[in-house]
Amino acid sequence: MHGLSLGPRVVEPSMTTEPRFPRVVDDVTVRLIATVVLVLAMAALALHLWWIYAVLAVDFTLRTTLGPKTSPVAQGIQRFVRPRVNARKRPTAGPPKRFAAGIGAALTAVAAVLWVLGIAGPVVVTIGVVMIVFPALEAILGLCVGCKVFGVLMKLGIVPEEICQECADISLRQVNLPDPA
Repeated sequence: MHGLSLGPRVVEPSMTTEPRFPRVVDDVTVRLIATVVLVLAMAALALHLWWIYAVLAVDFTLRTTLGPKTSPVAQGIQRFVRPRVNARKRPTAGPPKRFAAGIGAALTAVAAVLWVLGIAGPVVVTIGVVMIVFPALEAILGLCVGCKVFGVLMKLGIVPEEICQECADISLRQVNLPDPA
């Protein structure tokens, strides 16, 4: 590798070469999924139902590792909600959304483990707040915090450009999107 190395890469080539996760996804569907995550995270925090983080962790992990077709939340949105939303599909790059789901998987898994260990204190509450703020930003404003981090990692060279060609070349985001879920 030429130039400055900033350490190990946090994303591997399989993040886009793996056909299980689409290179381009529908932003409307993503925002609807974020809405479900937001509602579940609000319930978990408000009602101290920490087990919900375990459910979210499983869903995020399935979505990140095997793609949205394995995610019960993504499937439910794709099959029952998205067809009723009268909005054109808006193509957006898939790898940053996958990275963001990975962040959700990590945070909710930590919260779930702490809950199981009986340490559902300030750390779990802090994760709970993050798990409300991040999906709220995505659902309401279309601002994906994980995607912004992904972009910074690409600029730093930690995530190679070939991982997300759609990030650099908007013309690669086709209007006729494949079924993302």
